[in-house]
Amino acid sequence: MHICKRFSIGLALAATLLATTGCGTLSTLGKLEDGAGGEASRMWDRWVDGQGDIAVATTWERKVKDGVSAKDVEEIFKLVAVERNMREVGVLPLSKELEARSGKKEKLLTVYSYCSPGTARRMVDFSPHMAAYLPCRISVVEHDDGSLWLYTLNMDMMVKMGRKLPSPLKEEAWAVRETIWQMMERASKGEF
Repeated sequence: MHICKRFSIGLALAATLLATTGCGTLSTLGKLEDGAGGEASRMWDRWVDGQGDIAVATTWERKVKDGVSAKDVEEIFKLVAVERNMREVGVLPLSKELEARSGKKEKLLTVYSYCSPGTARRMVDFSPHMAAYLPCRISVVEHDDGSLWLYTLNMDMMVKMGRKLPSPLKEEAWAVRETIWQMMERASKGEF
């Protein structure tokens, strides 16, 4: 590990330890999921590697294998959603909208939205702020070199980093996380 990175992590941990002297902070630490610190550390590393870009720290990305088309990606998303009982709740073809407005060809940018309605309701009942993360989204982004990339929120933040989720909500949230993970993995490889 690079010396500056280690120093930064050490400094952050020291600051965290100093900040955790309050009773409220210590009480909160006891309510977190097991492994929350490890996940926070991985996010910290991605934030540092991303030169402070919070979106890098809080997302997953996959490069789509050469030869796998945007249509293939869309079909795989649909297939995985059906297999895992996840509902497609919207498609936002941003690049097509921009082309319609400007009359000029745009690089592909499409946002696909999915939801498990019952799980979504229970997550929002657990924490109303979770509503800001709904629905689950995966974006297909064409880079300048023509390659396709997939981006989605790091679902591990919800299931590994926060307050302990009660059962069966924890298992339901994990199933949603696994569905999004499978969509990313299979679509990036072209695995029908």
